[in-house]
Amino acid sequence: LTVPRITPPSRCRAGRAMPKKDDGTKKPASETVPDQRWKLQVFYLCFYGFMTQIRPGESFITPYLLGADKNFTQAEVTNVIMPVLTYSYMAVLVPIFLLTDYLRYKPVLVLQSLSHISIWLLLVLGTSVLAMQLMEFFYGITMAARIAYSSYIFSLVAPSRYQRMASYSRSAVLLGVFTSSVLGQLCITLGSVSFLTLNYVSLGFVSFGLILTLFLERPRRSLFFNRPEGAGDGAAPAELDKMARGDGGGGIRGWREAALCRMLREVGALARQPQLRLWSLWWVFNSAGYYLMLYYVHILWNEIYPAMDNRQVYNGGVDAASTLLGAGASFAAGYVKIHWTL
Repeated sequence: LTVPRITPPSRCRAGRAMPKKDDGTKKPASETVPDQRWKLQVFYLCFYGFMTQIRPGESFITPYLLGADKNFTQAEVTNVIMPVLTYSYMAVLVPIFLLTDYLRYKPVLVLQSLSHISIWLLLVLGTSVLAMQLMEFFYGITMAARIAYSSYIFSLVAPSRYQRMASYSRSAVLLGVFTSSVLGQLCITLGSVSFLTLNYVSLGFVSFGLILTLFLERPRRSLFFNRPEGAGDGAAPAELDKMARGDGGGGIRGWREAALCRMLREVGALARQPQLRLWSLWWVFNSAGYYLMLYYVHILWNEIYPAMDNRQVYNGGVDAASTLLGAGASFAAGYVKIHWTL
C-alpha cells in the first residue's frame, strides 16, 4: 500500500503566508521619496514658471524700437528685425528639443534664462540693426526652450497625473504673462514710466529668474534618452533601448553610442510614427505662425493708431486680456476628459 504524503501544517501555513509577506514588504526609497516630494517640486516649478514671465517691458518692445529711444524705421522693424525671431525659432526648435531630453531639462532652462538676460541687455544697450537682429535670435532660443519647462513636469509626476499637472504649469505661465502685462500697462498709463525704464525692470526680473533656475532639481530621468531600466508601462521602447540590446562590435558600437547618433536615431524612430509626425509638424508650424502673427500685430496697432503719447499705448492691456482667457482655458483643460487619439 502506498501511504499518501502528508504535508506538515507548518509548511502549509508558510505557503499560505507567503503572499502576505510580499504585500507587506517595504518599497525602496527611490519609490517612496518622489511620493513625498512631488507636490513641493511641482509647486516650485509653477512658481518658477510664473516668475520668469514677469517682464513688464515685453508688451512694449515694438513701440520702444519705433520710438525715440531707438528710432528704427517701421520698414527696418517689419522687414529686417522681426523676421529673425520666427526663422531662428524654427531652426533651433528640433536641436533644443533633443538637447532638452538628453541633458535632462535643467541645462536648457539655464540657457533660456541666459538668453532672456541677453535679450534685455541688447534692448537696453544695443543701437544698431545687427544688435536687434541678435536680440531676436536670442528670442527664438527662449521660445524654443519653452519645451524644457513644458516637459519638465512629466519627470516629476506619475503618468496618471500628467494632464492635470501640465494644466497647472501652463496656467502658472499664463498668469505670469497676465501679471506682467498688467504691471507694464499700469506703469505706462498711470505712472508715466518710460519704455527704457520698463526694460531695466524686466532685466532685473529675468536676472532673478536665472537665480530661480539654479535651484531647480535636475531630474534623473527623461522621456527618451534617460529612461529608467524596465520603464515602459506598455509603451513602445525607445530607440536607445533597442540599441542597448544589440551586440555590435566595439568600434561600431562606440560611434553609435555617440550623443549625435543617438539623437538622430531617436528622431528617425519618432518620424516613423504617423501620429507623432503629425503632432510635431503641427506644433512647429502652428507655433511659428503664432509668434509671427503676435509680433506683427504690434506693428499693425502702431499703423492703425500711431499714439504720440506713450500713456495711450495699450499693448499690455490687450496681452493681459488674451492671456487671462488662456490661463482659464489651460486650468480647465486639466479637469476635462480629452480623447487624444487622432
